[in-house]
Amino acid sequence: MAEHAEAEHEEEAEPRPKRAPIDWRRGREQAFSILASIVRWVGLIFAALLVLHVIFVIGSANSANGIVSFVRGWADGLSLGFKDLFTPSDAKLRVLVNYGIAAIFWLIVSGILARIIRRIGGVVSS
Repeated sequence: MAEHAEAEHEEEAEPRPKRAPIDWRRGREQAFSILASIVRWVGLIFAALLVLHVIFVIGSANSANGIVSFVRGWADGLSLGFKDLFTPSDAKLRVLVNYGIAAIFWLIVSGILARIIRRIGGVVSS
């Protein structure tokens, strides 16, 4: 019995292998970088939906088509205040200009936000 207790004590006395230290700074930088990438991709997708809407309108796509109506629904919401910014008499030109400006807006805003997020991630971890 005493031998068994000594064997247990010897097993417990062995030092545990040390874990690698966690680099919290690097983890924070990666998290902010991922967040910035997500913001950038969302802006790109929003701009793509607006551009698709412009293409569908200029190309006279079938408005009853499911894809066309889906894109139109999203584009109307994403156009924000740009939907009726300019009012030329030609409806296709109106969509091209207004929704085109909205697409550019989303690209610029998402790019700026992504850059700010990355900088905050770098400053926070410094």
